[in-house]
Amino acid sequence: MTSTPTVPSGRVIAPRAMAGLRRVVGLPGAGVTIAFLVLCVALAFASDYFLTVGNLTVVLRQSVWVAIMGIGMTFVIGMGEIDLSVGAILGISGLAAAIWIQSGVNIYLAVVAALLLGAVIGACNGLLVTILHLPSFVATLGAMSVLRGIIMVITGGVPVYGLRYPEFQFIGQGFIGPFPFPVVILAAVFAVFAYVLYRTPFGRHVLSIGSNAHAARLAGISLTAVRVTVFMISGLLCAIAGVILASRSEAATADAGQGMELDVIAATIIGGTVMTGGKAVLYGTVVGAMLMTTIRNGLNLLGVSPLWQQVVIGAFIIISVAGSMLASRRADGDA
Repeated sequence: MTSTPTVPSGRVIAPRAMAGLRRVVGLPGAGVTIAFLVLCVALAFASDYFLTVGNLTVVLRQSVWVAIMGIGMTFVIGMGEIDLSVGAILGISGLAAAIWIQSGVNIYLAVVAALLLGAVIGACNGLLVTILHLPSFVATLGAMSVLRGIIMVITGGVPVYGLRYPEFQFIGQGFIGPFPFPVVILAAVFAVFAYVLYRTPFGRHVLSIGSNAHAARLAGISLTAVRVTVFMISGLLCAIAGVILASRSEAATADAGQGMELDVIAATIIGGTVMTGGKAVLYGTVVGAMLMTTIRNGLNLLGVSPLWQQVVIGAFIIISVAGSMLASRRADGDA
């Protein structure tokens, strides 16, 4: 009678542990979460001020604008398009709310009107892409330039100050219990649009178009309706971010949101959303926004010159996005 050779338990457990670790790392948003946690640990050792309540609150507040716009960008990129006008929509929406409030319009009405303005601008972007068949890069780049020009014409480069109205200040500065109100808004926006993206036919249509627009059309999906709606969602969320920023700073400046589109796109791609469309990770986008904000915060705490900060952040974006895309291709190859 021959005995079956036994394998030491350690040799069995190790491959299983490694396989489990690979599955965890392969979860949507896991990579950016790990990177964020590693960065936080590194900054905690590098700066005694990083883990203070005051600094963490600042990081969380500053992440809100990028995260909210990033949620809209996740829909856009998940659909296989791009929106370069997000920063300009933020700027003109906050400016519109500020001007209307200063003109005596009811604060709540002014805020709602500013949100509608952002949604309308987003819808116009969608129509340029669907009706005129412009590439989204060109359409939104042109929209960004037009909106920035309108902002400069209206303001002459002079900020609109004096938004010290308690109801308006609460939007960007208030608290609900221990939680800053902007964070509550972010949580609500995330919950609503995560449900829309992952639990509704519309969300499936968005990702279907991103995967294969021709097949989606043959399946009866209205590409025009979905694309216009997605750009409208992006514009609406940019307007929400613009109102929060104007409330937080109690002013609307001509350069509000300028350059922010780069952080928004980077946060979205780093978070796991595939640049070519078909895959969208909302949770990863929010963590990616926190990661981008934490990098800027950490560089400030470490006394890095603002001149070098752009170099460091740009290099980080290139490396992170490249790594994310390579990981995605490898995952697709394994599948």
